[in-house]
Amino acid sequence: MLAVTVDVEDWYHIPMVTGTTFSKYKDVQEFLQNWNGRYDYLTEPTGRMLQILDDFNLKATFFVVADVTELYPGLVEQIASRGHEIACHGLHHACKTSSRTKEPLMSQGEFEERTVRAREMLEKASGQKVIGYRAPAAYVSGWMIDSLEKLGFKYDSSVSVNSLYNKTDSVLRGVDSRPYYPRVGSLEPGDKRGILELPWPYLDFGLKFPTGGGPMLRFFGARYIMLGLKQSLKRGPTIFYVHPIDICEERFPVGFSRHRPFFWAIKGWIVESRIRWILNNLDTRLVCCRDMLDGKENLN
Repeated sequence: MLAVTVDVEDWYHIPMVTGTTFSKYKDVQEFLQNWNGRYDYLTEPTGRMLQILDDFNLKATFFVVADVTELYPGLVEQIASRGHEIACHGLHHACKTSSRTKEPLMSQGEFEERTVRAREMLEKASGQKVIGYRAPAAYVSGWMIDSLEKLGFKYDSSVSVNSLYNKTDSVLRGVDSRPYYPRVGSLEPGDKRGILELPWPYLDFGLKFPTGGGPMLRFFGARYIMLGLKQSLKRGPTIFYVHPIDICEERFPVGFSRHRPFFWAIKGWIVESRIRWILNNLDTRLVCCRDMLDGKENLN
């Protein structure tokens, strides 16, 4: 079983532009106050992403940044009307922990307040009960999982085990690509609880390389991703993720990628063809994240 997921965010939501200690703008609000040009490079490729899923008769989980409901009127409604699951990707895609120290960038109370607001916005737009969360830029900590459980979320999908980087506050000992219950106050495996973690896939050949999708799909291609997906599926259920802006044909505004000038060098139709190839060649049941919860009593 593999959950197909889509992270709905625009080019300015990424950490180089907003939402981190090293971004050009402190947050999305500051960006919008100072940006005089066009900002919407999301609507058109989201429509194409929906068409891809229609072509394969698939229902996916869309992790949506909540401000999309206000800045792109009707987009979340369109996604939900096609039968896809809506989940939360933060209020403004701001990172909650430091990329360098992993220390919190906001209090637990502020995180909970912002997450409740984000969920309310998404539920109002979609008409669905939102039960899933994915941390912006995948920076996640055990205390965030505890808060999500307290708020009634049923699953998170942010943990990426690999040998290149660790965006969590835990060493992830005993974690692989299979769904598991995190220990309270940590991301290490623990006893059964009210929230499930759906970690990302990886390819292990001595070192572990991330193969969830997203930038790795753009940089290294479909066959690399497929190797990791197939290996991870042998361990158990896993996930695959993409962004609509991965398939955007237009060039994004310049001036924000000086530290990573090749970050968007590959996108558009070539990435769309890679997504279609992966979906066409996966030999497993393709589901929404909420479908992963059905068998959670068999975990651990």
